[in-house]
Amino acid sequence: MPSIRHEPVAPTRTRSLTRDAAIGAHRHDDHQIVYAGRGVLTVTTSAGSWVAPGTRAIWIPAGTVHAHQAHGELELHLVGLPVTENPLALETPTVLSVGPLLRELIVAYTRPPGEDSPERARMLAVLLDQLRASPQEPLHLPTPTVPLLRTLCDILCADPADSRTLAELGREVGASDRTLSRLFRSNLGMTFPQWRTQLRLHHALVLLAENTPVTAAAHLCGWSSASAFIDAFRRTFGHTPGAHPKG
Repeated sequence: MPSIRHEPVAPTRTRSLTRDAAIGAHRHDDHQIVYAGRGVLTVTTSAGSWVAPGTRAIWIPAGTVHAHQAHGELELHLVGLPVTENPLALETPTVLSVGPLLRELIVAYTRPPGEDSPERARMLAVLLDQLRASPQEPLHLPTPTVPLLRTLCDILCADPADSRTLAELGREVGASDRTLSRLFRSNLGMTFPQWRTQLRLHHALVLLAENTPVTAAAHLCGWSSASAFIDAFRRTFGHTPGAHPKG
């Protein structure tokens, strides 16, 4: 099993990652805000994965073991914060909405040089104020801990376009749809349709970052039509897939 790196200080900087590059499992003693100014970022922990396009940032609490995966050419902005600075009192990784002002603050704050100064301290204070006003987004794809459910979810992760019903999938894994439905709620905190939609949206973000056409992404993710995909995407991300920043 790969070792988990312990990096006490969460860095504040801008970092570029090439397409499909990854940063292995590690943890910090500080909190960290991770923002993709270009491309799409996936952060994975033992509890699941969080995906962030250019209109979202990911809050990673101190001590959380996590790994990064780039989709498309990634411009990564990292903001490290001491454990005493937790403006939203978040104890688990969370996706946050990033408006125009917060985006510019994150980009400016992570741009070198990063020496301490009164101006920089004021910039951080405004950044934290903006974070307190940032809506939390339900873009978490939880990882099942029940073996039966993990088998089913692995089938769908391998092919998000699989359109079989829960009863049909249940016959493959050897469980009733009633049992599986109960497990989705108790183990993952969401219904089967909610989990599958999250999976498909995560997959769609990755495909779009890799410059897959919208119609093809809709098909590969299991939507019946491009218009249905566009509607679901707009409801979740606030803009159409065609307006999504590319890698």
